[in-house]
Amino acid sequence: MIPKQSQSVENGNIIRRVVDELCEPESYDQVYHRPTLEGAMPSLGSLEDIVERLRMVIFPAYFNDSEMTLETMPFIIGNHLEKIERLLTEQIKRGFEFSCEITERQACIECNERANVLSRKFISTIPRIRRLLVSDVFAAYEGDPAAKSFSEVIFCYPSIKTMTNYRIAHELYELGVEIIPRIITEMAHSATGIDIHPGAAIGEHFFIDHGTGTVIGETCEIGRNVRLYQGVTLGAHSFPKDEAGHLVKGILRHPIVDDDVIIYSGTTVLGRVHIGKGSVIGGNVWLDHDIAPGTTVMQSSASNNIILCPQDNS
Repeated sequence: MIPKQSQSVENGNIIRRVVDELCEPESYDQVYHRPTLEGAMPSLGSLEDIVERLRMVIFPAYFNDSEMTLETMPFIIGNHLEKIERLLTEQIKRGFEFSCEITERQACIECNERANVLSRKFISTIPRIRRLLVSDVFAAYEGDPAAKSFSEVIFCYPSIKTMTNYRIAHELYELGVEIIPRIITEMAHSATGIDIHPGAAIGEHFFIDHGTGTVIGETCEIGRNVRLYQGVTLGAHSFPKDEAGHLVKGILRHPIVDDDVIIYSGTTVLGRVHIGKGSVIGGNVWLDHDIAPGTTVMQSSASNNIILCPQDNS
């Protein structure tokens, strides 16, 4: 039997050896975050608080403030917005510091001032976010025969939870906020299985039925009154590289989906494909070319051939 003292010494030696290995530059070089001056990482807890407060502002009396009355509404919403502005300013600043390699103190002061301005600009977009989300709620209620009420849609539907995070994140993305928008959409992705990049442009009255496994890429453009089902991918077909062999960033590589399109479950649309207005894409279709307006696309029951059925729009 090994004496306890000897065992303790051996355990200490193991820990010291592991610490030494983990602190070798070649071990941590690619995974160590070097903060700008004393800059802190964005806080997941604070961002979750921000999103939940925004959810309560956008959908009053549905969540943790269910006892809100018309008389108390202005005070409660005002309190939430003041708190959101303070928290968001700090997180936007941390987002800039997370992505910044400048080490001068003056640059950090400028980041702080910019964060204040962007936080106030974001607050001014909340009425527009609510209008868009109300249209999404209508789309879900009108598009799903199982929906019994608007309240059920708001409180229960993963599409609305995801679209709330997405529409918040998209406004921040458009303002030029670093990393924070992606964190916010990934929160919803983790909770619902719906993956929407904050850079995607999605029109009003949008609904993802069931939702799980849906992917919408960064440069997607989606019109109004579009409905997707579970497992739909609007992704990139290929990833061009530069002369050094690195992926080229920022190019338009995802689909354009016009107004009034329906895409059924399991369908994959890749590349800068243009799906024309009023088209219907059936389930389990693999699509990598443009579709004219008013076309129905489906898989043949006897083979993997795609059948195009132009609709009579007369």
